[in-house]
Amino acid sequence: MKHLSDILTHLGENREQYFQAVSPPVIQSSNFVFPDLKAFRECFSDELENHVYSRGNNPTVAILREKLAALEGTEDALVFSSGAAAIAAAVIGNVATGDHIVCQQAPYSWTNNLLRKLLTRFGVEYTFVDGTNVENIRAAIRPNTKVLYLESPNTLTFDLQDLEACAALAREHGIVSMIDNSYCSPLFQNPAAWGIDIVLHSGTKYLNGHSDVVVGVLCASKAMVRKIFESELMTIGAILSPHDAMLVIRGLRTLPLRLERSDKSAWDLVHRFEKHPKVEKVLHPFHESFPQRELAHKQMRGCGGLFSVQFKTDSMEKMEAFVHRVQRFLMAVSWGGHESLMMPTIGFYNIPGRSNPPLPYTFCRFYIGLEEPDWLWEDLEQAMEVL
Repeated sequence: MKHLSDILTHLGENREQYFQAVSPPVIQSSNFVFPDLKAFRECFSDELENHVYSRGNNPTVAILREKLAALEGTEDALVFSSGAAAIAAAVIGNVATGDHIVCQQAPYSWTNNLLRKLLTRFGVEYTFVDGTNVENIRAAIRPNTKVLYLESPNTLTFDLQDLEACAALAREHGIVSMIDNSYCSPLFQNPAAWGIDIVLHSGTKYLNGHSDVVVGVLCASKAMVRKIFESELMTIGAILSPHDAMLVIRGLRTLPLRLERSDKSAWDLVHRFEKHPKVEKVLHPFHESFPQRELAHKQMRGCGGLFSVQFKTDSMEKMEAFVHRVQRFLMAVSWGGHESLMMPTIGFYNIPGRSNPPLPYTFCRFYIGLEEPDWLWEDLEQAMEVL
Protein backbone atom coordinates (compact mmCIF):
# COMPACT_ATOMS: atom_id res chain seq x y z
CA MET A 1 0.00 0.00 0.00
CA LYS A 2 1.31 3.44 -0.89
CA HIS A 3 2.32 5.89 1.82
CA LEU A 4 -0.29 8.57 2.61
CA SER A 5 2.12 11.37 1.65
CA ASP A 6 2.79 9.70 -1.70
CA ILE A 7 -0.94 9.43 -2.42
CA LEU A 8 -1.68 13.05 -1.57
CA THR A 9 1.38 14.58 -3.22
CA HIS A 10 2.35 12.38 -6.17
CA LEU A 11 -0.06 9.56 -7.07
CA GLY A 12 -1.62 10.03 -10.51
CA GLU A 13 0.26 13.24 -11.16
CA ASN A 14 2.37 12.35 -14.19
CA ARG A 15 4.10 15.70 -14.28
CA GLU A 16 6.14 14.91 -17.38
CA GLN A 17 2.87 15.08 -19.31
CA TYR A 18 2.25 18.70 -18.35
CA PHE A 19 5.50 20.61 -18.29
CA GLN A 20 6.62 19.38 -14.81
CA ALA A 21 3.99 21.59 -13.16
CA VAL A 22 3.65 21.06 -9.40
CA SER A 23 -0.15 21.24 -9.60
CA PRO A 24 -1.90 19.26 -12.34
CA PRO A 25 -3.75 21.37 -14.92
CA VAL A 26 -7.48 21.69 -15.24
CA ILE A 27 -8.27 19.92 -18.51
CA GLN A 28 -11.47 21.82 -19.11
CA SER A 29 -12.15 20.31 -22.55
CA SER A 30 -15.52 18.65 -23.01
CA ASN A 31 -14.38 16.75 -26.09
CA PHE A 32 -11.33 14.76 -27.20
CA VAL A 33 -10.18 14.10 -30.76
CA PHE A 34 -8.76 11.01 -32.48
CA PRO A 35 -5.93 10.76 -35.01
CA ASP A 36 -7.56 7.98 -37.00
CA LEU A 37 -10.45 5.51 -37.12
CA LYS A 38 -8.49 2.82 -35.28
CA ALA A 39 -8.02 5.10 -32.25
CA PHE A 40 -11.63 6.26 -32.54
CA ARG A 41 -12.94 2.69 -32.35
CA GLU A 42 -10.58 1.66 -29.54
CA CYS A 43 -11.56 4.59 -27.35
CA PHE A 44 -15.28 4.10 -27.90
CA SER A 45 -14.93 0.46 -26.89
CA ASP A 46 -14.00 1.50 -23.34
CA GLU A 47 -14.96 5.01 -22.23
CA LEU A 48 -14.03 4.28 -18.61
CA GLU A 49 -10.36 3.90 -19.57
CA ASN A 50 -10.14 6.31 -22.51
CA HIS A 51 -10.82 9.99 -23.10
CA VAL A 52 -13.80 10.43 -25.39
CA TYR A 53 -16.09 12.96 -23.73
CA SER A 54 -15.70 14.51 -20.28
CA ARG A 55 -19.00 13.12 -19.04
CA GLY A 56 -17.19 9.81 -18.93
CA ASN A 57 -13.46 10.25 -18.42
CA ASN A 58 -11.58 13.50 -17.92
CA PRO A 59 -7.82 13.66 -17.19
CA THR A 60 -8.12 15.96 -14.16
CA VAL A 61 -11.00 13.95 -12.72
CA ALA A 62 -9.02 10.74 -13.32
CA ILE A 63 -6.20 11.98 -11.06
CA LEU A 64 -8.69 12.56 -8.25
CA ARG A 65 -10.30 9.14 -8.75
CA GLU A 66 -6.93 7.41 -8.44
CA LYS A 67 -6.09 9.23 -5.21
CA LEU A 68 -9.47 8.51 -3.62
CA ALA A 69 -9.33 4.79 -4.44
CA ALA A 70 -5.86 4.59 -2.91
CA LEU A 71 -7.01 6.40 0.23
CA GLU A 72 -9.88 3.94 0.74
CA GLY A 73 -7.85 0.90 -0.29
CA THR A 74 -10.19 -0.04 -3.14
CA GLU A 75 -9.41 -0.88 -6.76
CA ASP A 76 -11.14 2.13 -8.28
CA ALA A 77 -13.36 5.11 -7.58
CA LEU A 78 -15.90 7.38 -9.24
CA VAL A 79 -16.75 10.99 -8.43
CA PHE A 80 -20.11 12.70 -8.77
CA SER A 81 -21.58 16.18 -8.56
CA SER A 82 -22.80 15.55 -4.98
CA GLY A 83 -22.77 12.98 -2.21
CA ALA A 84 -26.47 12.37 -2.83
CA ALA A 85 -25.69 11.52 -6.47
CA ALA A 86 -23.00 9.03 -5.47
CA ILE A 87 -25.35 7.37 -2.97
CA ALA A 88 -28.20 7.22 -5.48
CA ALA A 89 -25.96 5.71 -8.16
CA ALA A 90 -24.64 3.05 -5.77
CA VAL A 91 -28.09 2.02 -4.57
CA ILE A 92 -29.94 2.23 -7.90
CA GLY A 93 -27.11 0.35 -9.58
CA ASN A 94 -27.72 -2.66 -7.37
CA VAL A 95 -31.51 -2.98 -7.18
CA ALA A 96 -34.43 -3.64 -9.51
CA THR A 97 -38.21 -3.83 -9.22
CA GLY A 98 -39.20 -6.29 -6.48
CA ASP A 99 -35.91 -6.01 -4.58
CA HIS A 100 -35.50 -5.06 -0.94
CA ILE A 101 -33.00 -2.85 0.93
CA VAL A 102 -32.02 -3.01 4.60
CA CYS A 103 -30.81 0.33 5.92
CA GLN A 104 -29.64 1.50 9.33
CA GLN A 105 -32.36 3.55 10.98
CA ALA A 106 -31.00 7.10 10.86
CA PRO A 107 -29.34 7.74 7.50
CA TYR A 108 -28.56 11.05 5.83
CA SER A 109 -31.85 12.79 4.98
CA TRP A 110 -31.49 12.42 1.20
CA THR A 111 -30.66 8.74 1.54
CA ASN A 112 -33.87 8.47 3.53
CA ASN A 113 -35.70 10.30 0.73
CA LEU A 114 -34.19 8.00 -1.91
CA LEU A 115 -35.48 4.90 -0.15
CA ARG A 116 -38.84 6.18 1.08
CA LYS A 117 -39.99 8.28 -1.87
CA LEU A 118 -38.06 7.65 -5.07
CA LEU A 119 -37.35 3.92 -5.17
CA THR A 120 -40.78 2.92 -3.88
CA ARG A 121 -42.22 4.42 -7.10
CA PHE A 122 -40.37 1.65 -8.95
CA GLY A 123 -41.32 -1.22 -6.67
CA VAL A 124 -38.21 -1.34 -4.49
CA GLU A 125 -38.92 -2.05 -0.82
CA TYR A 126 -36.92 -1.03 2.25
CA THR A 127 -36.64 -1.72 5.96
CA PHE A 128 -35.00 0.60 8.48
CA VAL A 129 -33.42 -1.13 11.48
CA ASP A 130 -31.47 -0.27 14.59
CA GLY A 131 -28.07 -1.19 13.22
CA THR A 132 -26.29 -0.99 16.56
CA ASN A 133 -27.15 -4.69 16.91
CA VAL A 134 -26.25 -6.83 13.90
CA GLU A 135 -28.99 -9.31 14.83
CA ASN A 136 -31.57 -6.65 13.96
CA ILE A 137 -30.07 -6.52 10.48
CA ARG A 138 -30.07 -10.31 10.22
CA ALA A 139 -33.75 -10.43 11.19
CA ALA A 140 -34.66 -7.86 8.52
CA ILE A 141 -33.05 -9.73 5.61
CA ARG A 142 -35.47 -11.28 3.13
CA PRO A 143 -34.92 -13.58 0.14
CA ASN A 144 -35.19 -10.50 -2.11
CA THR A 145 -32.79 -8.30 -0.11
CA LYS A 146 -30.10 -6.98 -2.43
CA VAL A 147 -28.50 -4.07 -0.54
CA LEU A 148 -27.35 -3.49 3.02
CA TYR A 149 -26.88 0.25 3.56
CA LEU A 150 -24.80 1.46 6.49
CA GLU A 151 -23.77 4.84 7.90
CA SER A 152 -21.23 4.36 10.66
CA PRO A 153 -21.09 6.60 12.52
CA ASN A 154 -24.08 8.60 11.41
CA THR A 155 -23.59 12.34 11.68
CA LEU A 156 -26.00 13.35 14.42
CA THR A 157 -26.12 10.77 17.21
CA PHE A 158 -23.11 8.79 15.90
CA ASP A 159 -24.67 5.32 16.05
CA LEU A 160 -22.25 2.67 14.77
CA GLN A 161 -22.64 -0.64 13.00
CA ASP A 162 -20.16 -3.49 13.39
CA LEU A 163 -18.57 -3.37 9.92
CA GLU A 164 -16.85 -6.73 10.13
CA ALA A 165 -20.04 -8.51 11.23
CA CYS A 166 -22.19 -6.65 8.70
CA ALA A 167 -19.84 -7.45 5.83
CA ALA A 168 -19.81 -11.14 6.77
CA LEU A 169 -23.60 -11.18 7.01
CA ALA A 170 -23.95 -9.52 3.60
CA ARG A 171 -21.56 -12.02 1.99
CA GLU A 172 -23.44 -14.89 3.58
CA HIS A 173 -26.66 -13.78 1.87
CA GLY A 174 -25.19 -12.52 -1.41
CA ILE A 175 -26.05 -8.91 -0.56
CA VAL A 176 -24.09 -5.83 -1.70
CA SER A 177 -22.93 -3.89 1.37
CA MET A 178 -22.32 -0.16 1.20
CA ILE A 179 -21.53 2.59 3.69
CA ASP A 180 -21.51 6.36 3.94
CA ASN A 181 -18.04 6.97 5.40
CA SER A 182 -18.24 10.78 5.45
CA TYR A 183 -17.96 11.10 9.23
CA CYS A 184 -14.55 9.45 9.45
CA SER A 185 -13.01 10.17 6.05
CA PRO A 186 -10.56 7.58 4.66
CA LEU A 187 -7.94 8.71 7.17
CA PHE A 188 -9.91 7.54 10.22
CA GLN A 189 -11.80 4.52 8.85
CA ASN A 190 -11.47 2.18 5.87
CA PRO A 191 -14.64 0.06 5.59
CA ALA A 192 -13.33 -1.91 2.61
CA ALA A 193 -10.68 -3.37 4.91
CA TRP A 194 -13.54 -4.87 6.95
CA GLY A 195 -15.15 -6.31 3.81
CA ILE A 196 -17.68 -3.62 2.84
CA ASP A 197 -18.27 -3.60 -0.94
CA ILE A 198 -18.90 0.10 -1.66
CA VAL A 199 -17.57 3.06 0.32
CA LEU A 200 -19.31 6.40 -0.21
CA HIS A 201 -18.47 9.96 0.80
CA SER A 202 -19.85 13.41 0.72
CA GLY A 203 -16.50 14.76 -0.47
CA THR A 204 -17.94 18.21 0.17
CA LYS A 205 -16.90 17.64 3.77
CA TYR A 206 -13.34 16.71 4.81
CA LEU A 207 -12.02 15.61 1.42
CA ASN A 208 -12.43 19.03 -0.14
CA GLY A 209 -12.31 20.86 3.19
CA HIS A 210 -12.77 24.44 1.97
CA SER A 211 -16.58 24.75 1.72
CA ASP A 212 -16.41 25.64 -1.98
CA VAL A 213 -17.17 22.38 -3.80
CA VAL A 214 -20.07 19.91 -3.69
CA VAL A 215 -18.77 16.43 -4.57
CA GLY A 216 -19.68 12.77 -4.07
CA VAL A 217 -17.34 9.79 -4.00
CA LEU A 218 -17.87 6.07 -4.65
CA CYS A 219 -15.00 3.63 -3.99
CA ALA A 220 -15.26 -0.06 -4.90
CA SER A 221 -13.86 -2.91 -6.97
CA LYS A 222 -13.07 -2.35 -10.65
CA ALA A 223 -16.02 -4.52 -11.60
CA MET A 224 -18.47 -2.55 -9.44
CA VAL A 225 -17.10 0.79 -10.62
CA ARG A 226 -17.41 -0.25 -14.27
CA LYS A 227 -20.96 -1.47 -13.71
CA ILE A 228 -22.06 1.85 -12.18
CA PHE A 229 -20.03 3.93 -14.64
CA GLU A 230 -21.57 2.30 -17.70
CA SER A 231 -25.12 2.62 -16.41
CA GLU A 232 -25.92 5.14 -13.67
CA LEU A 233 -23.08 7.64 -14.10
CA MET A 234 -23.10 7.81 -17.90
CA THR A 235 -26.90 7.78 -18.11
CA ILE A 236 -27.77 10.25 -15.36
CA GLY A 237 -24.65 12.34 -15.97
CA ALA A 238 -24.24 13.70 -12.44
CA ILE A 239 -20.54 14.33 -13.02
CA LEU A 240 -17.93 16.45 -11.27
CA SER A 241 -16.43 19.25 -13.35
CA PRO A 242 -12.65 19.26 -14.00
CA HIS A 243 -12.32 22.56 -12.14
CA ASP A 244 -14.06 21.17 -9.06
CA ALA A 245 -11.90 18.03 -9.28
CA MET A 246 -8.82 20.25 -9.12
CA LEU A 247 -10.18 22.01 -6.04
CA VAL A 248 -10.67 18.66 -4.31
CA ILE A 249 -7.12 17.59 -5.26
CA ARG A 250 -5.96 20.84 -3.67
CA GLY A 251 -8.00 20.06 -0.56
CA LEU A 252 -6.52 16.59 -0.22
CA ARG A 253 -3.02 18.08 0.12
CA THR A 254 -3.87 19.31 3.62
CA LEU A 255 -6.39 16.64 4.65
CA PRO A 256 -4.20 15.05 7.40
CA LEU A 257 -3.35 18.43 8.94
CA ARG A 258 -6.93 19.68 8.87
CA LEU A 259 -8.43 16.47 10.20
CA GLU A 260 -5.89 16.17 12.99
CA ARG A 261 -6.53 19.78 14.04
CA SER A 262 -10.33 19.38 14.02
CA ASP A 263 -10.10 16.09 15.93
CA LYS A 264 -7.84 17.53 18.62
CA SER A 265 -9.83 20.75 19.02
CA ALA A 266 -13.15 18.88 19.17
CA TRP A 267 -11.78 16.71 22.00
CA ASP A 268 -10.72 19.86 23.83
CA LEU A 269 -14.23 21.31 23.67
CA VAL A 270 -15.91 17.98 24.48
CA HIS A 271 -14.01 17.85 27.77
CA ARG A 272 -14.98 21.44 28.58
CA PHE A 273 -18.65 20.84 27.76
CA GLU A 274 -18.87 17.70 29.92
CA LYS A 275 -17.89 19.73 32.99
CA HIS A 276 -20.27 22.60 32.39
CA PRO A 277 -23.38 22.77 34.64
CA LYS A 278 -25.65 23.69 31.71
CA VAL A 279 -24.82 20.50 29.80
CA GLU A 280 -26.93 17.33 30.13
CA LYS A 281 -24.70 15.09 28.01
CA VAL A 282 -22.14 15.07 25.23
CA LEU A 283 -22.21 12.60 22.34
CA HIS A 284 -18.81 11.67 20.87
CA PRO A 285 -17.84 8.16 19.67
CA PHE A 286 -14.61 8.04 21.70
CA HIS A 287 -16.05 9.54 24.89
CA GLU A 288 -16.07 7.18 27.86
CA SER A 289 -19.85 7.59 28.24
CA PHE A 290 -20.58 6.59 24.63
CA PRO A 291 -22.31 3.17 24.61
CA GLN A 292 -20.42 1.92 21.52
CA ARG A 293 -17.03 3.30 22.48
CA GLU A 294 -15.29 -0.08 22.28
CA LEU A 295 -16.58 -0.69 18.74
CA ALA A 296 -15.59 2.85 17.75
CA HIS A 297 -12.01 2.22 18.85
CA LYS A 298 -11.98 -1.10 16.98
CA GLN A 299 -13.08 0.37 13.64
CA MET A 300 -11.95 3.99 13.77
CA ARG A 301 -8.60 5.73 14.16
CA GLY A 302 -10.15 9.09 15.06
CA CYS A 303 -13.37 11.08 15.08
CA GLY A 304 -12.75 14.41 13.40
CA GLY A 305 -14.56 17.58 14.41
CA LEU A 306 -18.20 16.48 14.89
CA PHE A 307 -19.92 15.95 18.23
CA SER A 308 -23.32 16.77 19.74
CA VAL A 309 -24.43 18.36 23.00
CA GLN A 310 -27.72 18.19 24.87
CA PHE A 311 -28.17 21.25 27.06
CA LYS A 312 -30.03 21.72 30.34
CA THR A 313 -32.77 24.29 29.94
CA ASP A 314 -36.47 24.51 30.71
CA SER A 315 -37.74 26.46 27.72
CA MET A 316 -37.44 26.78 23.96
CA GLU A 317 -37.06 30.53 24.40
CA LYS A 318 -33.85 30.08 26.41
CA MET A 319 -32.51 27.62 23.84
CA GLU A 320 -33.24 30.09 21.06
CA ALA A 321 -31.53 32.83 23.05
CA PHE A 322 -28.44 30.63 23.43
CA VAL A 323 -28.32 29.93 19.71
CA HIS A 324 -28.57 33.62 18.85
CA ARG A 325 -25.86 34.60 21.36
CA VAL A 326 -23.29 32.31 19.77
CA GLN A 327 -21.20 34.48 17.45
CA ARG A 328 -18.09 32.49 16.52
CA PHE A 329 -19.88 29.44 15.14
CA LEU A 330 -21.74 29.72 11.85
CA MET A 331 -25.21 28.17 11.79
CA ALA A 332 -25.21 25.70 8.88
CA VAL A 333 -26.00 22.09 7.98
CA SER A 334 -22.77 20.90 6.39
CA TRP A 335 -19.29 20.54 7.94
CA GLY A 336 -15.70 19.56 7.21
CA GLY A 337 -14.33 22.97 6.22
CA HIS A 338 -12.08 25.45 7.99
CA GLU A 339 -14.98 27.14 9.78
CA SER A 340 -16.66 25.96 13.00
CA LEU A 341 -20.40 25.32 12.73
CA MET A 342 -23.47 24.64 14.83
CA MET A 343 -26.68 22.90 13.81
CA PRO A 344 -29.33 23.29 16.56
CA THR A 345 -32.24 20.85 16.51
CA ILE A 346 -34.55 23.68 17.51
CA GLY A 347 -34.02 25.12 14.04
CA PHE A 348 -36.04 22.20 12.63
CA TYR A 349 -38.97 22.77 15.02
CA ASN A 350 -42.23 24.40 13.91
CA ILE A 351 -41.46 24.43 10.19
CA PRO A 352 -44.76 24.61 8.26
CA GLY A 353 -45.60 21.29 6.62
CA ARG A 354 -42.92 19.33 8.51
CA SER A 355 -43.11 17.37 11.73
CA ASN A 356 -40.70 18.16 14.53
CA PRO A 357 -37.59 15.94 14.65
CA PRO A 358 -37.41 13.10 17.21
CA LEU A 359 -34.49 14.73 19.01
CA PRO A 360 -35.24 17.26 21.79
CA TYR A 361 -34.98 20.98 21.10
CA THR A 362 -32.11 21.14 23.59
CA PHE A 363 -29.89 19.14 21.21
CA CYS A 364 -27.19 20.79 19.09
CA ARG A 365 -24.52 19.39 16.78
CA PHE A 366 -21.17 21.17 16.62
CA TYR A 367 -18.40 20.97 14.08
CA ILE A 368 -15.01 22.28 15.14
CA GLY A 369 -12.92 23.74 12.36
CA LEU A 370 -9.44 25.23 12.45
CA GLU A 371 -9.95 28.09 14.90
CA GLU A 372 -8.33 28.23 18.34
CA PRO A 373 -10.37 26.22 20.91
CA ASP A 374 -9.93 28.87 23.63
CA TRP A 375 -11.44 31.50 21.35
CA LEU A 376 -14.40 29.26 20.52
CA TRP A 377 -15.00 28.28 24.15
CA GLU A 378 -15.04 31.92 25.26
CA ASP A 379 -17.97 32.46 22.91
CA LEU A 380 -19.81 29.32 24.04
CA GLU A 381 -19.42 30.19 27.71
CA GLN A 382 -20.99 33.61 27.34
CA ALA A 383 -23.83 32.13 25.28
CA MET A 384 -24.62 29.43 27.86
CA GLU A 385 -25.28 32.10 30.50
CA VAL A 386 -28.84 32.47 29.16
CA LEU A 387 -29.74 28.78 29.52
